[in-house]
Amino acid sequence: MTEYTPTFDTKIAFVVREDLPAWQKLNVTAFLASGLAATSPESIGEDYLDADGTRYTPMFGEPAMVFGADAARLTRTLDRALSRHVVPAIFTADLFETTHDAANRCAVAGRARHELDLVGVAVRAQRRTVDKIVDGLRLHG
Repeated sequence: MTEYTPTFDTKIAFVVREDLPAWQKLNVTAFLASGLAATSPESIGEDYLDADGTRYTPMFGEPAMVFGADAARLTRTLDRALSRHVVPAIFTADLFETTHDAANRCAVAGRARHELDLVGVAVRAQRRTVDKIVDGLRLHG
């Protein structure tokens, strides 16, 4: 196996509301990741193989950072992403009450952007663009 230090042009940032219970933070992050993976197949690396030849699924092949934020900073993150023409993945508090994907979309469609009760936002873009979108946020503790 050859070792190398890649430089990444793009990166991923997940921003999750800090006051959620741990299980909800993990759930939100997982759903946001699925949205980014679905719309950015080029972000996915190669399959993994162990020394025995057992195959494992690929994962993101670029940096992915998780940040914590309050409601106001989540809204700011969304606004910054949209102003830079980055299409984000979002998760709202309403989605904890729905039971299927169509209901999730209806819950979001029923609110104007300024009314969304954001609990998570994720973006994938050029590294410097992501840095500007999450500027001022701290990595999730």
